[in-house]
Amino acid sequence: MPSEQRTGQDGSGQPSPGAPLKKAEHYAETRDWPGYFEVVLGKPPRETLLDALARFDAEGFSEGFAVDFGCGEGRDSAELLRRGWRVLAIDGHASAFEYLKKRTDFPRIAREPGWFQTSVARFEDAPIPPCDLLNSSFSLPFVDPARFDDVWARIVAAVRTRGRFAGQLFGDRDTWASLPDRSHQSRARVEELLAPFEVEHFQEEERDGGDCTSAPKHWHVFHIVARKRG
Repeated sequence: MPSEQRTGQDGSGQPSPGAPLKKAEHYAETRDWPGYFEVVLGKPPRETLLDALARFDAEGFSEGFAVDFGCGEGRDSAELLRRGWRVLAIDGHASAFEYLKKRTDFPRIAREPGWFQTSVARFEDAPIPPCDLLNSSFSLPFVDPARFDDVWARIVAAVRTRGRFAGQLFGDRDTWASLPDRSHQSRARVEELLAPFEVEHFQEEERDGGDCTSAPKHWHVFHIVARKRG
């Protein structure tokens, strides 16, 4: 996960006197989503999304329908729209769409009927329509662990044959695995979850880091691009 930082508390882009710089993961850990959205606003699309789109392009498929599951401030939705995809952006926090409106890189097509839809819904309850791409960048770890299997089953069912999943799952050695409201999986469990897919990209990232208070943080993340089997 990138160590993006919030540079001020007054919206000026400059540090407030005496205010510590905070990284994106600080806000994610505490579920301060407005703070998180402000930190990452304007950042480029995730690499897993770009990988999936490159694979679709290589197949001559470039006008599909994508669900951006946990769209946040819209970095991935914007890229999908630029590539000519129709998009349903889902997020559980209404402020995501306020930050999304601040983006200056949404193409004109996003304002035309049928190209871009939004839905404010908890991940556990959000309807997931059939799609060619289910993009979930760093959002699935925040699904209620008791509901994770159900959410994943609905994701698998929604992705059309030869469609793709792109996103991240968090591993069981991640520091946040101790938090009761986070979903984490062992590598063996991740492999089981991906059984309905042909895995095209799989990176297991494990590293040590810290937050704005220099508290230790161990990252254990699976970066995935996978195509639904026929």
